Amino acid sequence: MLPEPNRLRRHSDFSLTVRQGRRIGRRDLVVHARSVSGANEAVRFGGPRFGLVVSKAVGPAVIRHRVARRLRHICMPLTSRVPAQTDIVIRALPGAATASSPELEQQLRAGLRRLGILASTSSPELATESPSSSSPS
Repeated sequence: MLPEPNRLRRHSDFSLTVRQGRRIGRRDLVVHARSVSGANEAVRFGGPRFGLVVSKAVGPAVIRHRVARRLRHICMPLTSRVPAQTDIVIRALPGAATASSPELEQQLRAGLRRLGILASTSSPELATESPSSSSPS
C-alpha cells in the first residue's frame, strides 16, 4: 500500500494531472505526469503522488482490484526515484488485466523515463560502498 502522502485523492488533482500534464501511452497503461510548481500550489511534503484509474473496461471488480493492487505495489519503490513535486496518474487499459506484474512495471518505468520523470538508475548506496574492500592490503 502506498503511504498517504504519496496518494492522489482529490478529483481536482486527478483532473489537473490528466488535463495539464504530459502523457505517454504504453500497451497496457497510459501514464500522465505533471510537475506541481508555482505560487498557486501549496508546498507539500512526502514526495511524489500517484493516482490510479482502473475502469470497468479492464474487467469485473475482482480483476480491477487485482490490477490496482499490483500497480500500487509497483509504485512503492518509485517514490524515492521520482521528483517530490510530481503528480502521476496511471490509467490501466484492458490489457493490464492479463499482463504480468513485471510487464506492467517495465511499461510504467519506460513511460516515466520517456517523460523524463524517472531519475537515473544509479543509487546512493552503490556510491558509498566501503572503500576498504577495494583498497589493496
